[in-house]
Amino acid sequence: MNVLPLTPPGQTPLRVLTIAGSDSGGGAGIQADMRTLALLGLHSLVAMTAVTIQNSVGVQGFHEIPLEIIAGQIDAVVTDIGVQAAKTGMLASAEIIDTVADTWERLGLTGTVPLVVDPVCASMHGDPLLHPSALGSLKERLFPLATLVTPNLDEVRLITGIDVVDPDSQRAAARALHALGPQWALVKGGHLRASSHSPDLLFDGTDFHEFDSTRIDTPHDHGAGDTLAAATAAALAHGYPMPEAVAFAKGWITECLRAAYPLGHGHGPVSPLFRLTDG
Repeated sequence: MNVLPLTPPGQTPLRVLTIAGSDSGGGAGIQADMRTLALLGLHSLVAMTAVTIQNSVGVQGFHEIPLEIIAGQIDAVVTDIGVQAAKTGMLASAEIIDTVADTWERLGLTGTVPLVVDPVCASMHGDPLLHPSALGSLKERLFPLATLVTPNLDEVRLITGIDVVDPDSQRAAARALHALGPQWALVKGGHLRASSHSPDLLFDGTDFHEFDSTRIDTPHDHGAGDTLAAATAAALAHGYPMPEAVAFAKGWITECLRAAYPLGHGHGPVSPLFRLTDG
């Protein structure tokens, strides 16, 4: 696949900020974001929102980072180092979502820095990573600031009430997501397990863009959503138009799934390490 251009040694690469939780098992969250961003040649900036206790089997618990620390991390890196794109992952609570939104607006980043919102509601094992009371803040505060939202089908159901089972319901879900305020909505089809393909649908309020790939048959898909969102943010940092950025990320996650490996007693992570041997 085509990959993003690498910055020559000694020169400062483009920067992407990940606002997300830490995964102690290293498969998802900030760890997954930083792996993909590094292997795509970008410098990662980090604002940690929560520390999870998890492994390949599931999430046993998490601790939320104090609000002033979350805001301070974003402020510190944006005002000193600068950022070309950002993404969010696990935000855990309404208070954290409001803090991220307030900080984003206060720093004047809306409309100037692309923001990819991956609305993480639960782990792939079904363990909750977002308090139920926070769903309203996610839709009302963060979605209107987003350049792109990237929910999986379980998250689509929680956010819109639409159960995506076919192309018509996928389009209805994309319309409902876009109506919540983001510039673009991506309805991912990776959880359509009955299909031999993984169809994703991108919508900007007017036009639909379809992305398809053959489903990679692997149980090791931990961190897939984080990796797709991080790759999209990386492409946006390079100035790709949104459809091209999503197409790039779709190709990237497909190869990461192909390179996924077993880890522990449960689900292993998707792996961008293929890039190290990619000619």
